[in-house]
Amino acid sequence: MAERWFIKNIKADYKYISKKYALSELVSRLIVNRNIISDEMIRSYINPDFDKFHEAREMKDLEKSVDILREKIKAQNKIRIVGDYDVDGVISIYILYSALKRCNANVDYEIPDRIKDGYGINMNIIKQAKEDGVDTILTCDNGISAIDQIKYAKELGITVIVTDHHDIPFVEKENNVREFISLSADAVVNPKQSECNYKFKQLCGAGVAFKLVEILYETFNIDKKECYKFIEFLAIATVCDVVDLVDENRIFVKKGLELINSTTNLGLQELIRECELTEKTLSVYHLGFIIGPCINASGRLDSAKRGLKLLLSDDEEEAVRLAKELVKLNEDRKDMTMNGVEAAVEIIEKSGMINDKVFVIYIPDIHESLAGIIAGRIKEKYNVPTLVITKAEHGVKGSGRSIEEYNMFEELIKCKDLLEKFGGHPMAAGFSLKEENIDEFRRRLNENTILKDEDLLRKVTIDSVLPLDAINYDVINDLERLEPFGKSNSKPLFAEKNINLLRATILGKNRNVLKLKLKTRMNKALDAIYFGDIEKFEEEVSSKYGNEELQKLYNGEYNHVNLDLVFYPNVNEYNGNTTIQIVIQNYR
Repeated sequence: MAERWFIKNIKADYKYISKKYALSELVSRLIVNRNIISDEMIRSYINPDFDKFHEAREMKDLEKSVDILREKIKAQNKIRIVGDYDVDGVISIYILYSALKRCNANVDYEIPDRIKDGYGINMNIIKQAKEDGVDTILTCDNGISAIDQIKYAKELGITVIVTDHHDIPFVEKENNVREFISLSADAVVNPKQSECNYKFKQLCGAGVAFKLVEILYETFNIDKKECYKFIEFLAIATVCDVVDLVDENRIFVKKGLELINSTTNLGLQELIRECELTEKTLSVYHLGFIIGPCINASGRLDSAKRGLKLLLSDDEEEAVRLAKELVKLNEDRKDMTMNGVEAAVEIIEKSGMINDKVFVIYIPDIHESLAGIIAGRIKEKYNVPTLVITKAEHGVKGSGRSIEEYNMFEELIKCKDLLEKFGGHPMAAGFSLKEENIDEFRRRLNENTILKDEDLLRKVTIDSVLPLDAINYDVINDLERLEPFGKSNSKPLFAEKNINLLRATILGKNRNVLKLKLKTRMNKALDAIYFGDIEKFEEEVSSKYGNEELQKLYNGEYNHVNLDLVFYPNVNEYNGNTTIQIVIQNYR
Protein backbone atom coordinates (compact mmCIF):
# COMPACT_ATOMS: atom_id res chain seq x y z
CA MET A 1 0.00 0.00 0.00
CA ALA A 2 1.41 3.36 -1.02
CA GLU A 3 2.39 5.75 1.76
CA ARG A 4 3.15 9.43 2.15
CA TRP A 5 6.13 10.17 4.39
CA PHE A 6 6.30 13.53 6.18
CA ILE A 7 8.90 15.00 8.46
CA LYS A 8 7.39 17.27 11.11
CA ASN A 9 9.13 20.57 10.85
CA ILE A 10 7.85 22.88 13.55
CA LYS A 11 9.84 26.07 13.99
CA ALA A 12 10.91 26.63 17.59
CA ASP A 13 13.99 27.67 19.56
CA TYR A 14 15.10 24.16 20.55
CA LYS A 15 18.39 25.37 22.05
CA TYR A 16 16.47 27.67 24.42
CA ILE A 17 13.95 24.98 25.39
CA SER A 18 16.65 22.40 26.03
CA LYS A 19 18.57 24.82 28.24
CA LYS A 20 15.52 26.09 30.16
CA TYR A 21 14.17 22.62 31.02
CA ALA A 22 17.46 20.70 31.07
CA LEU A 23 16.47 18.45 28.17
CA SER A 24 18.39 17.27 25.12
CA GLU A 25 17.62 19.11 21.90
CA LEU A 26 16.17 15.92 20.47
CA VAL A 27 13.68 15.57 23.35
CA SER A 28 12.84 19.29 23.08
CA ARG A 29 11.98 18.75 19.42
CA LEU A 30 9.84 15.71 20.22
CA ILE A 31 7.90 17.58 22.90
CA VAL A 32 7.17 20.50 20.57
CA ASN A 33 6.17 18.01 17.85
CA ARG A 34 3.52 16.73 20.27
CA ASN A 35 2.14 20.23 20.56
CA ILE A 36 3.33 20.66 24.13
CA ILE A 37 4.45 24.28 24.13
CA SER A 38 3.19 26.24 27.13
CA ASP A 39 5.41 26.37 30.22
CA GLU A 40 2.77 24.62 32.35
CA MET A 41 2.28 21.82 29.79
CA ILE A 42 6.03 21.23 29.40
CA ARG A 43 6.59 21.07 33.17
CA SER A 44 3.68 18.67 33.61
CA TYR A 45 4.93 16.57 30.69
CA ILE A 46 8.53 16.14 31.83
CA ASN A 47 7.57 15.63 35.46
CA PRO A 48 4.06 14.14 35.59
CA ASP A 49 3.21 14.12 39.28
CA PHE A 50 0.21 14.63 41.56
CA ASP A 51 1.23 18.24 42.26
CA LYS A 52 0.42 19.03 38.60
CA PHE A 53 -3.28 18.18 39.04
CA HIS A 54 -5.72 21.01 38.28
CA GLU A 55 -8.07 22.37 40.94
CA ALA A 56 -11.13 20.09 40.79
CA ARG A 57 -13.38 22.83 42.18
CA GLU A 58 -13.01 24.76 38.93
CA MET A 59 -15.19 22.15 37.23
CA LYS A 60 -18.71 23.48 36.83
CA ASP A 61 -21.24 22.03 39.32
CA LEU A 62 -18.62 19.82 40.96
CA GLU A 63 -18.86 21.42 44.41
CA LYS A 64 -22.63 21.57 44.02
CA SER A 65 -22.68 17.80 43.37
CA VAL A 66 -20.53 17.11 46.44
CA ASP A 67 -22.85 19.28 48.58
CA ILE A 68 -25.90 17.34 47.36
CA LEU A 69 -24.16 13.99 47.99
CA ARG A 70 -23.08 15.08 51.48
CA GLU A 71 -26.70 15.90 52.43
CA LYS A 72 -27.98 12.62 50.94
CA ILE A 73 -25.33 10.60 52.79
CA LYS A 74 -26.17 12.36 56.06
CA ALA A 75 -29.87 11.55 55.59
CA GLN A 76 -29.01 7.98 54.46
CA ASN A 77 -31.11 8.53 51.31
CA LYS A 78 -30.73 5.83 48.67
CA ILE A 79 -28.26 6.74 45.90
CA ARG A 80 -28.03 4.73 42.66
CA ILE A 81 -25.10 5.03 40.27
CA VAL A 82 -25.95 4.44 36.60
CA GLY A 83 -22.91 3.74 34.41
CA ASP A 84 -22.02 2.34 31.02
CA TYR A 85 -20.99 -1.14 29.90
CA ASP A 86 -17.50 -0.37 28.54
CA VAL A 87 -14.23 -0.24 30.51
CA ASP A 88 -14.52 3.49 31.19
CA GLY A 89 -18.10 3.04 32.44
CA VAL A 90 -17.27 0.06 34.64
CA ILE A 91 -14.29 1.81 36.22
CA SER A 92 -16.25 5.05 36.70
CA ILE A 93 -18.82 3.07 38.70
CA TYR A 94 -16.08 1.25 40.61
CA ILE A 95 -14.52 4.57 41.69
CA LEU A 96 -17.81 6.28 42.64
CA TYR A 97 -19.28 3.21 44.34
CA SER A 98 -16.15 2.48 46.40
CA ALA A 99 -15.77 6.15 47.36
CA LEU A 100 -19.42 6.60 48.38
CA LYS A 101 -19.29 3.36 50.38
CA ARG A 102 -16.16 4.71 52.12
CA CYS A 103 -18.23 7.79 53.07
CA ASN A 104 -20.93 5.45 54.50
CA ALA A 105 -23.46 6.19 51.77
CA ASN A 106 -26.52 4.04 51.13
CA VAL A 107 -25.54 3.28 47.52
CA ASP A 108 -25.94 0.68 44.76
CA TYR A 109 -25.39 0.64 40.98
CA GLU A 110 -27.03 -0.25 37.69
CA ILE A 111 -25.45 -0.86 34.26
CA PRO A 112 -27.62 -0.90 31.11
CA ASP A 113 -27.44 -4.09 29.05
CA ARG A 114 -25.62 -3.40 25.76
CA ILE A 115 -28.07 -5.40 23.64
CA LYS A 116 -31.38 -4.98 25.49
CA ASP A 117 -31.01 -1.40 26.69
CA GLY A 118 -28.35 0.15 24.46
CA TYR A 119 -26.17 3.02 25.63
CA GLY A 120 -26.98 5.30 28.55
CA ILE A 121 -29.69 5.74 31.15
CA ASN A 122 -33.20 4.86 29.93
CA MET A 123 -36.82 5.14 31.03
CA ASN A 124 -36.94 1.57 32.45
CA ILE A 125 -33.91 2.17 34.66
CA ILE A 126 -35.58 5.32 36.01
CA LYS A 127 -38.93 3.57 36.58
CA GLN A 128 -37.14 0.76 38.41
CA ALA A 129 -35.22 3.28 40.54
CA LYS A 130 -38.48 4.93 41.59
CA GLU A 131 -39.97 1.55 42.51
CA ASP A 132 -36.86 0.69 44.53
CA GLY A 133 -37.19 3.90 46.52
CA VAL A 134 -34.09 5.55 45.04
CA ASP A 135 -33.77 9.20 46.09
CA THR A 136 -30.79 10.23 43.92
CA ILE A 137 -29.43 9.02 40.58
CA LEU A 138 -25.74 9.65 39.89
CA THR A 139 -24.69 8.97 36.28
CA CYS A 140 -21.13 8.38 35.11
CA ASP A 141 -19.71 8.16 31.58
CA ASN A 142 -23.24 8.87 30.27
CA GLY A 143 -26.21 11.16 30.82
CA ILE A 144 -25.23 14.32 28.94
CA SER A 145 -27.57 13.46 26.05
CA ALA A 146 -30.36 11.83 28.12
CA ILE A 147 -32.60 14.92 27.90
CA ASP A 148 -36.03 13.23 28.10
CA GLN A 149 -34.93 10.53 30.52
CA ILE A 150 -33.65 13.05 33.05
CA LYS A 151 -36.76 15.18 32.65
CA TYR A 152 -38.80 12.06 33.48
CA ALA A 153 -36.67 11.33 36.56
CA LYS A 154 -37.18 14.89 37.79
CA GLU A 155 -40.96 14.56 37.27
CA LEU A 156 -40.85 11.49 39.51
CA GLY A 157 -39.15 13.60 42.17
CA ILE A 158 -35.69 11.98 41.86
CA THR A 159 -32.57 14.10 42.40
CA VAL A 160 -30.21 13.70 39.41
CA ILE A 161 -26.46 14.37 39.22
CA VAL A 162 -24.82 13.82 35.83
CA THR A 163 -21.07 13.18 35.47
CA ASP A 164 -19.96 12.67 31.88
CA HIS A 165 -17.24 13.54 29.38
CA HIS A 166 -19.05 13.14 26.06
CA ASP A 167 -19.77 16.03 23.71
CA ILE A 168 -22.73 18.25 24.59
CA PRO A 169 -25.75 17.52 22.35
CA PHE A 170 -27.06 20.30 20.11
CA VAL A 171 -29.88 21.18 17.74
CA GLU A 172 -28.98 22.59 14.32
CA LYS A 173 -30.80 25.85 13.69
CA GLU A 174 -30.86 27.91 10.48
CA ASN A 175 -27.48 28.58 8.77
CA ASN A 176 -25.85 25.70 10.67
CA VAL A 177 -25.95 27.53 13.99
CA ARG A 178 -25.76 25.00 16.81
CA GLU A 179 -27.76 25.48 19.94
CA PHE A 180 -26.48 23.34 22.82
CA ILE A 181 -29.16 21.59 24.85
CA SER A 182 -29.15 21.90 28.61
CA LEU A 183 -30.32 19.23 31.03
CA SER A 184 -32.87 19.53 33.80
CA ALA A 185 -30.55 17.67 36.19
CA ASP A 186 -29.74 19.13 39.61
CA ALA A 187 -26.05 19.23 38.74
CA VAL A 188 -24.10 18.51 35.53
CA VAL A 189 -20.37 17.84 35.79
CA ASN A 190 -18.74 17.68 32.35
CA PRO A 191 -15.61 19.69 31.43
CA LYS A 192 -16.84 19.96 27.81
CA GLN A 193 -19.63 22.38 28.81
CA SER A 194 -18.81 25.79 27.36
CA GLU A 195 -19.42 27.46 30.72
CA CYS A 196 -17.03 25.10 32.56
CA ASN A 197 -13.69 26.73 33.46
CA TYR A 198 -11.82 23.51 34.09
CA LYS A 199 -8.38 23.71 32.46
CA PHE A 200 -8.32 20.26 30.86
CA LYS A 201 -11.21 19.10 28.66
CA GLN A 202 -9.98 15.64 27.61
CA LEU A 203 -10.71 13.52 30.70
CA CYS A 204 -12.43 10.16 30.25
CA GLY A 205 -15.59 9.36 32.23
CA ALA A 206 -13.60 7.82 35.08
CA GLY A 207 -11.38 10.92 35.14
CA VAL A 208 -14.44 13.12 35.78
CA ALA A 209 -15.62 10.66 38.49
CA PHE A 210 -12.17 10.82 40.11
CA LYS A 211 -12.18 14.64 40.24
CA LEU A 212 -15.55 14.45 42.03
CA VAL A 213 -14.16 11.95 44.53
CA GLU A 214 -11.15 14.23 45.20
CA ILE A 215 -13.47 16.88 46.64
CA LEU A 216 -15.86 14.35 48.22
CA TYR A 217 -12.97 12.88 50.23
CA GLU A 218 -11.77 16.35 51.21
CA THR A 219 -15.27 17.17 52.48
CA PHE A 220 -15.32 13.98 54.56
CA ASN A 221 -11.74 14.57 55.81
CA ILE A 222 -10.41 11.39 54.19
CA ASP A 223 -6.69 11.32 53.44
CA LYS A 224 -5.64 12.28 49.87
CA LYS A 225 -3.54 9.10 49.73
CA GLU A 226 -6.73 7.04 49.84
CA CYS A 227 -8.15 8.99 46.95
CA TYR A 228 -4.97 8.39 44.90
CA LYS A 229 -5.45 4.63 45.27
CA PHE A 230 -8.10 4.89 42.56
CA ILE A 231 -5.50 6.03 40.03
CA GLU A 232 -4.42 2.50 39.08
CA PHE A 233 -8.00 1.82 37.90
CA LEU A 234 -8.25 5.24 36.31
CA ALA A 235 -5.13 4.41 34.25
CA ILE A 236 -6.95 1.42 32.68
CA ALA A 237 -10.00 3.55 31.80
CA THR A 238 -7.85 6.38 30.41
CA VAL A 239 -5.90 4.04 28.11
CA CYS A 240 -8.97 2.06 26.99
CA ASP A 241 -11.10 5.12 26.26
CA VAL A 242 -8.33 6.39 23.94
CA VAL A 243 -8.29 9.95 25.25
CA ASP A 244 -5.23 12.19 24.74
CA LEU A 245 -2.34 11.01 26.94
CA VAL A 246 -1.23 14.52 27.87
CA ASP A 247 -1.73 16.77 30.90
CA GLU A 248 -3.69 15.02 33.70
CA ASN A 249 -4.29 11.89 31.62
CA ARG A 250 -0.53 11.41 31.32
CA ILE A 251 -0.20 11.68 35.12
CA PHE A 252 -3.03 9.16 35.64
CA VAL A 253 -1.41 6.61 33.34
CA LYS A 254 2.19 7.14 34.44
CA LYS A 255 1.34 6.98 38.15
CA GLY A 256 -1.34 4.33 37.65
CA LEU A 257 1.15 1.97 36.01
CA GLU A 258 3.48 2.33 39.01
CA LEU A 259 0.58 1.41 41.33
CA ILE A 260 -0.89 -1.41 39.24
CA ASN A 261 2.43 -3.24 39.14
CA SER A 262 2.11 -3.79 42.90
CA THR A 263 -1.68 -3.79 43.12
CA THR A 264 -3.40 -5.10 46.23
CA ASN A 265 -6.79 -5.34 44.49
CA LEU A 266 -7.76 -9.01 44.58
CA GLY A 267 -9.66 -8.97 41.29
CA LEU A 268 -6.85 -7.25 39.38
CA GLN A 269 -4.26 -9.60 40.88
CA GLU A 270 -6.24 -12.61 39.66
CA LEU A 271 -6.85 -11.10 36.24
CA ILE A 272 -3.13 -10.35 35.85
CA ARG A 273 -2.33 -13.94 36.88
CA GLU A 274 -4.97 -15.42 34.57
CA CYS A 275 -3.58 -13.35 31.64
CA GLU A 276 -0.08 -14.73 32.46
CA LEU A 277 1.35 -11.27 33.12
CA THR A 278 2.63 -11.86 36.67
CA GLU A 279 6.31 -11.77 35.66
CA LYS A 280 5.93 -8.72 33.40
CA THR A 281 6.09 -5.02 34.15
CA LEU A 282 2.71 -3.81 32.93
CA SER A 283 2.73 -1.08 30.29
CA VAL A 284 0.14 0.87 28.30
CA TYR A 285 0.09 -2.05 25.87
CA HIS A 286 -1.03 -4.52 28.58
CA LEU A 287 -3.76 -2.18 29.82
CA GLY A 288 -5.09 -1.43 26.33
CA PHE A 289 -4.81 -4.84 24.71
CA ILE A 290 -5.06 -7.43 27.50
CA ILE A 291 -6.47 -6.20 30.85
CA GLY A 292 -8.96 -3.68 29.40
CA PRO A 293 -10.44 -6.02 26.77
CA CYS A 294 -11.08 -8.68 29.44
CA ILE A 295 -13.10 -6.19 31.51
CA ASN A 296 -14.76 -5.02 28.29
CA ALA A 297 -15.63 -8.54 27.14
CA SER A 298 -18.20 -8.95 29.90
CA GLY A 299 -20.07 -5.87 28.70
CA ARG A 300 -19.89 -7.12 25.12
CA LEU A 301 -20.89 -10.75 25.41
CA ASP A 302 -22.52 -10.94 28.85
CA SER A 303 -23.27 -8.34 31.52
CA ALA A 304 -20.72 -5.66 32.37
CA LYS A 305 -21.58 -6.35 36.02
CA ARG A 306 -19.18 -9.30 35.96
CA GLY A 307 -16.22 -7.03 35.26
CA LEU A 308 -17.33 -4.69 38.04
CA LYS A 309 -17.86 -7.58 40.50
CA LEU A 310 -14.30 -8.71 39.81
CA LEU A 311 -12.88 -5.32 40.80
CA LEU A 312 -15.11 -5.14 43.90
CA SER A 313 -14.46 -8.73 44.99
CA ASP A 314 -12.92 -9.38 48.39
CA ASP A 315 -13.30 -13.16 48.22
CA GLU A 316 -10.42 -15.06 46.67
CA GLU A 317 -12.48 -17.93 45.25
CA GLU A 318 -14.92 -15.53 43.63
CA ALA A 319 -12.07 -13.41 42.21
CA VAL A 320 -10.41 -16.49 40.68
CA ARG A 321 -13.69 -17.65 39.15
CA LEU A 322 -14.56 -14.24 37.71
CA ALA A 323 -11.06 -13.68 36.31
CA LYS A 324 -11.23 -17.06 34.54
CA GLU A 325 -14.70 -16.24 33.16
CA LEU A 326 -13.57 -12.84 31.82
CA VAL A 327 -10.47 -14.25 30.13
CA LYS A 328 -12.61 -16.99 28.56
CA LEU A 329 -15.17 -14.42 27.37
CA ASN A 330 -12.34 -12.37 25.88
CA GLU A 331 -10.98 -15.44 24.04
CA ASP A 332 -14.47 -16.03 22.58
CA ARG A 333 -14.64 -12.36 21.65
CA LYS A 334 -11.27 -12.61 19.86
CA ASP A 335 -12.38 -15.65 17.82
CA MET A 336 -15.68 -14.00 16.89
CA THR A 337 -13.81 -10.82 15.93
CA MET A 338 -11.40 -12.72 13.71
CA ASN A 339 -14.26 -14.43 11.87
CA GLY A 340 -15.98 -11.06 11.47
CA VAL A 341 -12.84 -9.42 10.07
CA GLU A 342 -12.38 -12.29 7.58
CA ALA A 343 -16.01 -11.98 6.47
CA ALA A 344 -15.61 -8.21 6.02
CA VAL A 345 -12.40 -8.58 3.97
CA GLU A 346 -14.13 -11.09 1.72
CA ILE A 347 -17.05 -8.70 1.11
CA ILE A 348 -14.69 -5.81 0.32
CA GLU A 349 -12.50 -7.85 -2.05
CA LYS A 350 -15.33 -9.64 -3.88
CA SER A 351 -18.08 -7.05 -4.19
CA GLY A 352 -16.27 -4.25 -6.01
CA MET A 353 -16.43 -2.23 -2.79
CA ILE A 354 -12.63 -1.94 -2.75
CA ASN A 355 -12.86 1.33 -4.74
CA ASP A 356 -15.26 3.00 -2.28
CA LYS A 357 -13.86 5.89 -0.27
CA VAL A 358 -16.10 4.94 2.68
CA PHE A 359 -16.73 1.27 3.45
CA VAL A 360 -20.25 0.37 4.57
CA ILE A 361 -20.23 -3.38 5.26
CA TYR A 362 -23.33 -5.35 6.21
CA ILE A 363 -22.65 -8.64 8.03
CA PRO A 364 -26.04 -9.66 9.48
CA ASP A 365 -24.88 -12.41 11.82
CA ILE A 366 -21.96 -10.93 13.75
CA HIS A 367 -22.52 -10.07 17.40
CA GLU A 368 -23.56 -6.42 17.38
CA SER A 369 -21.13 -5.54 20.19
CA LEU A 370 -18.20 -6.45 17.90
CA ALA A 371 -19.12 -4.18 14.97
CA GLY A 372 -16.89 -1.37 16.28
CA ILE A 373 -13.85 -3.58 16.82
CA ILE A 374 -14.23 -5.08 13.34
CA ALA A 375 -14.67 -1.62 11.80
CA GLY A 376 -11.45 -0.59 13.54
CA ARG A 377 -9.50 -3.57 12.16
CA ILE A 378 -10.74 -2.95 8.61
CA LYS A 379 -9.89 0.74 8.88
CA GLU A 380 -6.37 -0.20 10.01
CA LYS A 381 -5.95 -2.64 7.13
CA TYR A 382 -7.16 -0.40 4.30
CA ASN A 383 -6.85 3.09 5.83
CA VAL A 384 -10.46 3.78 4.77
CA PRO A 385 -13.27 5.06 7.04
CA THR A 386 -15.31 1.94 7.84
CA LEU A 387 -18.85 1.37 9.10
CA VAL A 388 -19.86 -2.18 10.00
CA ILE A 389 -23.58 -2.97 10.23
CA THR A 390 -25.23 -5.98 11.82
CA LYS A 391 -28.77 -7.23 12.43
CA ALA A 392 -30.31 -6.04 15.69
CA GLU A 393 -33.54 -6.76 17.54
CA HIS A 394 -35.24 -3.95 15.61
CA GLY A 395 -33.74 -3.09 12.21
CA VAL A 396 -29.96 -2.94 11.93
CA LYS A 397 -27.24 -1.33 14.03
CA GLY A 398 -23.80 -0.14 13.09
CA SER A 399 -20.55 1.15 14.41
CA GLY A 400 -17.92 3.18 12.56
CA ARG A 401 -14.22 3.99 12.91
CA SER A 402 -12.54 6.76 10.98
CA ILE A 403 -9.24 8.23 9.78
CA GLU A 404 -7.95 11.73 10.68
CA GLU A 405 -9.10 13.19 7.34
CA TYR A 406 -12.76 12.19 7.78
CA ASN A 407 -15.05 13.57 10.48
CA MET A 408 -17.45 10.67 10.79
CA PHE A 409 -19.95 12.35 13.10
CA GLU A 410 -20.33 15.33 10.74
CA GLU A 411 -20.75 13.01 7.74
CA LEU A 412 -23.51 11.08 9.53
CA ILE A 413 -25.36 14.35 10.20
CA LYS A 414 -25.64 14.73 6.39
CA CYS A 415 -27.50 11.39 6.25
CA LYS A 416 -29.60 11.81 9.37
CA ASP A 417 -32.88 11.39 7.42
CA LEU A 418 -31.85 7.75 6.78
CA LEU A 419 -30.88 7.02 10.38
CA GLU A 420 -33.12 6.17 13.34
CA LYS A 421 -30.52 7.14 15.91
CA PHE A 422 -26.86 8.12 15.82
CA GLY A 423 -24.14 9.63 17.98
CA GLY A 424 -20.39 9.86 18.20
CA HIS A 425 -17.39 12.03 17.43
CA PRO A 426 -14.94 12.60 14.53
CA MET A 427 -13.14 9.25 14.87
CA ALA A 428 -15.97 6.89 15.92
CA ALA A 429 -19.74 6.69 15.79
CA GLY A 430 -22.70 4.42 16.46
CA PHE A 431 -26.03 4.41 14.62
CA SER A 432 -29.15 2.42 13.77
CA LEU A 433 -31.33 2.35 10.64
CA LYS A 434 -33.80 0.22 8.70
CA GLU A 435 -32.32 -2.69 6.76
CA GLU A 436 -33.79 -1.48 3.44
CA ASN A 437 -31.86 1.82 3.78
CA ILE A 438 -28.37 0.29 3.90
CA ASP A 439 -27.61 0.55 0.17
CA GLU A 440 -28.86 4.13 -0.01
CA PHE A 441 -26.80 4.96 3.09
CA ARG A 442 -23.67 3.51 1.42
CA ARG A 443 -24.37 5.39 -1.79
CA ARG A 444 -24.96 8.72 -0.02
CA LEU A 445 -21.88 8.52 2.19
CA ASN A 446 -19.74 7.84 -0.87
CA GLU A 447 -21.39 10.51 -3.01
CA ASN A 448 -21.21 13.17 -0.29
CA THR A 449 -17.61 12.53 0.61
CA ILE A 450 -14.94 15.09 -0.14
CA LEU A 451 -12.18 12.53 0.49
CA LYS A 452 -9.60 12.51 -2.29
CA ASP A 453 -7.48 9.51 -3.29
CA GLU A 454 -4.43 10.94 -1.56
CA ASP A 455 -6.38 11.29 1.71
CA LEU A 456 -6.57 7.50 1.76
CA LEU A 457 -2.82 7.03 1.41
CA ARG A 458 -1.41 6.02 4.76
CA LYS A 459 0.44 8.94 6.31
CA VAL A 460 3.74 8.22 8.01
CA THR A 461 4.75 11.14 10.20
CA ILE A 462 8.41 11.24 11.11
CA ASP A 463 9.71 13.25 14.07
CA SER A 464 13.16 13.85 12.70
CA VAL A 465 16.05 12.41 10.74
CA LEU A 466 18.32 10.47 13.09
CA PRO A 467 21.60 9.07 11.76
CA LEU A 468 22.07 5.45 12.88
CA ASP A 469 25.53 6.35 14.20
CA ALA A 470 23.97 8.88 16.60
CA ILE A 471 21.98 6.21 18.44
CA ASN A 472 23.35 5.30 21.86
CA TYR A 473 22.10 4.35 25.34
CA ASP A 474 21.77 8.02 26.33
CA VAL A 475 19.42 8.70 23.42
CA ILE A 476 17.32 5.64 24.29
CA ASN A 477 17.13 6.64 27.98
CA ASP A 478 16.08 10.12 26.91
CA LEU A 479 13.27 8.69 24.80
CA GLU A 480 12.02 6.61 27.73
CA ARG A 481 11.25 9.84 29.57
CA LEU A 482 8.49 10.49 27.06
CA GLU A 483 6.56 7.34 27.99
CA PRO A 484 3.75 6.36 28.39
CA PHE A 485 2.92 6.60 24.68
CA GLY A 486 -0.61 6.76 23.32
CA LYS A 487 -3.02 9.12 21.61
CA SER A 488 -1.50 12.63 21.17
CA ASN A 489 1.77 11.33 22.61
CA SER A 490 2.77 8.82 19.98
CA LYS A 491 5.98 6.82 20.07
CA PRO A 492 8.68 8.90 18.34
CA LEU A 493 9.59 7.85 14.80
CA PHE A 494 12.90 8.61 13.11
CA ALA A 495 14.19 8.14 9.60
CA GLU A 496 17.38 7.65 7.66
CA LYS A 497 17.83 7.23 3.92
CA ASN A 498 19.74 4.79 1.81
CA ILE A 499 20.88 2.21 4.34
CA ASN A 500 22.83 -0.78 3.06
CA LEU A 501 21.76 -4.22 4.36
CA LEU A 502 24.38 -6.76 5.41
CA ARG A 503 22.17 -9.74 6.17
CA ALA A 504 18.56 -10.87 6.70
CA THR A 505 17.23 -13.74 8.85
CA ILE A 506 13.66 -14.88 9.46
CA LEU A 507 12.87 -15.70 13.10
CA GLY A 508 9.91 -16.71 15.25
CA LYS A 509 7.99 -19.96 15.48
CA ASN A 510 5.52 -18.61 12.91
CA ARG A 511 8.41 -17.17 10.87
CA ASN A 512 6.87 -13.72 11.24
CA VAL A 513 9.87 -11.66 12.38
CA LEU A 514 12.56 -10.31 10.06
CA LYS A 515 15.94 -9.59 11.62
CA LEU A 516 18.31 -7.40 9.63
CA LYS A 517 21.91 -6.37 10.06
CA LEU A 518 22.48 -2.84 8.78
CA LYS A 519 25.64 -0.99 7.80
CA THR A 520 25.89 2.54 9.21
CA ARG A 521 27.65 5.43 7.44
CA MET A 522 30.68 4.84 9.69
CA ASN A 523 30.75 1.18 8.63
CA LYS A 524 29.45 -0.15 11.93
CA ALA A 525 26.91 -2.98 12.08
CA LEU A 526 23.56 -2.37 13.76
CA ASP A 527 20.72 -4.83 14.41
CA ALA A 528 17.21 -4.09 13.21
CA ILE A 529 13.93 -5.95 13.57
CA TYR A 530 10.73 -5.80 11.49
CA PHE A 531 7.35 -7.29 12.46
CA GLY A 532 5.49 -6.52 9.23
CA ASP A 533 4.60 -8.51 6.12
CA ILE A 534 7.77 -10.52 5.25
CA GLU A 535 6.42 -11.96 1.98
CA LYS A 536 5.74 -8.46 0.74
CA PHE A 537 9.26 -7.40 1.75
CA GLU A 538 10.73 -10.28 -0.29
CA GLU A 539 8.56 -9.44 -3.30
CA GLU A 540 9.63 -5.80 -3.24
CA VAL A 541 13.32 -6.57 -2.89
CA SER A 542 13.12 -9.16 -5.72
CA SER A 543 11.24 -6.88 -8.08
CA LYS A 544 13.64 -3.97 -7.50
CA TYR A 545 17.01 -5.80 -7.22
CA GLY A 546 16.31 -9.31 -8.55
CA ASN A 547 15.98 -12.63 -6.77
CA GLU A 548 19.73 -13.18 -6.70
CA GLU A 549 20.28 -10.11 -4.50
CA LEU A 550 17.57 -11.34 -2.11
CA GLN A 551 19.39 -14.69 -1.80
CA LYS A 552 22.70 -12.88 -1.16
CA LEU A 553 20.96 -10.92 1.57
CA TYR A 554 19.82 -14.15 3.25
CA ASN A 555 23.31 -15.65 2.88
CA GLY A 556 24.94 -12.56 4.39
CA GLU A 557 26.96 -11.94 1.21
CA TYR A 558 27.84 -8.55 -0.25
CA ASN A 559 24.68 -7.17 -1.93
CA HIS A 560 23.19 -4.01 -3.40
CA VAL A 561 19.97 -3.85 -1.37
CA ASN A 562 19.44 -0.36 0.09
CA LEU A 563 16.43 0.91 2.05
CA ASP A 564 15.01 4.13 3.43
CA LEU A 565 13.86 3.37 6.98
CA VAL A 566 11.39 4.73 9.49
CA PHE A 567 12.19 3.36 12.95
CA TYR A 568 12.54 3.87 16.67
CA PRO A 569 15.56 2.69 18.68
CA ASN A 570 15.36 0.40 21.70
CA VAL A 571 17.40 -1.99 23.79
CA ASN A 572 17.26 -5.70 23.05
CA GLU A 573 17.83 -7.97 26.05
CA TYR A 574 18.57 -11.56 25.15
CA ASN A 575 20.18 -14.23 27.35
CA GLY A 576 21.49 -11.56 29.69
CA ASN A 577 23.12 -9.53 26.90
CA THR A 578 21.88 -6.05 26.05
CA THR A 579 22.41 -4.54 22.63
CA ILE A 580 21.02 -1.52 20.83
CA GLN A 581 18.68 -2.24 17.95
CA ILE A 582 16.14 -0.36 15.88
CA VAL A 583 12.57 -1.46 15.33
CA ILE A 584 11.58 -0.77 11.72
CA GLN A 585 8.07 0.64 11.28
CA ASN A 586 8.17 1.40 7.54
CA TYR A 587 10.65 1.00 4.71
CA ARG A 588 10.88 1.87 1.05
